[in-house]
Amino acid sequence: MGKISPVSSKYIVNATIEIEGVVDRPDVIGAIFGQTEGLLGEELELRELQRSGRIGRIEVNIDTKGGKSIGQIIIPSSLDKAETAIVAAALEVIQRIGPCNAKVRVQNIEDVRISKRTFVIERAKQLLRNLMDNVMPDSQEIAEEVAHSIRVMEITEYGKDRLPAGPEIESSEEVIVVEGRADVMNLLKHGFKNSIAMNGTSVPQTVIELSHRKDIVVFVDGDRGGNLILRDLFNVAEVDFVTRAPDGKEVEELAKKEIHKALRSRITVEQAKLELGNVDTSQAIRKPMIVRGNATPVQGQPPRLGMPPRPMQGAAPVRTRPILRDEERKVLGGMLEGLVGTKGAFVLDEKMNVLGKVPLSELNSTLRTLNTGVYAVVLDGSIDRDLIDVAETSTLKHIVGMDTKVKPMDSRLNIVTAAEL
Repeated sequence: MGKISPVSSKYIVNATIEIEGVVDRPDVIGAIFGQTEGLLGEELELRELQRSGRIGRIEVNIDTKGGKSIGQIIIPSSLDKAETAIVAAALEVIQRIGPCNAKVRVQNIEDVRISKRTFVIERAKQLLRNLMDNVMPDSQEIAEEVAHSIRVMEITEYGKDRLPAGPEIESSEEVIVVEGRADVMNLLKHGFKNSIAMNGTSVPQTVIELSHRKDIVVFVDGDRGGNLILRDLFNVAEVDFVTRAPDGKEVEELAKKEIHKALRSRITVEQAKLELGNVDTSQAIRKPMIVRGNATPVQGQPPRLGMPPRPMQGAAPVRTRPILRDEERKVLGGMLEGLVGTKGAFVLDEKMNVLGKVPLSELNSTLRTLNTGVYAVVLDGSIDRDLIDVAETSTLKHIVGMDTKVKPMDSRLNIVTAAEL
């Protein structure tokens, strides 16, 4: 769950609720206020506590299955321990919500200051270590050492072939297959944790088995060897997409922007096979295979690799981005309206369940952490290129904001603004 409480909150009450029937979120919130009214006296009246800011907004998440509703209640509190415990215990007196029997059970009371104490202790250790260090190395050397240690620490060995890989191969639906260990380390450096190296030109059995379970994106260098690797992969593995580094460059040399551009420009395996049939692998250097549509070659000349195809006159571009269903548009529109002025964002799964609510400043880091299982994001703000770059590395399909600084055609995501909803 993302951050939902104000900065001043000291505790968070986590409770579960089971309802023998189908109810809506407002019904649960109404029951919480109504059935605890007058129970604890004026000083601990929930409405007064919320009005004075001593408890935060009550979050209720409900999921209905088989005619029953199961959910979670979260209440941030800035009261002391005893008062917070009393408020939490009061939730368990709720026995009915509307016409349905209900049961509320408090799971725990979380002290949010523990994580702050842990941060203070770890930071103090770092400061003391720096203070006691007599030799002050060059700042660039420190940065390089830290970056290298992080990359080495995160890189793992995957499968019976012990291939160099990122730590999120199993949890990601999509896997990026590269040529060598240095390519994996460069992708890790820029936040791509779902890559795996072939460690040679022959296709390892681990990659073949992985291709049967995952969506495979082959990311090869911009040299002649890429064609040979592609031919081998097409013969023994189930490849879904292909992309290349710019002409004459290797994946390990690419900057973050070049990696994002290459992955956005990936093509289907059918297009890659068609292009590969027109490539002479004896050439010293091949051209990058970045194609977004069906090319129309000039009469008497074969299609040229690396050049965007010239669209047929009058032909409309093919829309490959996902499209929102009517019921999804209605739900997302309501959420966007409720976010106005909060500078926050909702993260949702495919069933339109809220995975968390986070401040805009933490949205990018939250998406990097979740990576999988994310379907849509609704935010009270403008959609910018940095957010799109992070979102495209996850399973996100739809992103909804007040406005956008990115053209919808420049991303695989479905970008929706408040004006469209």
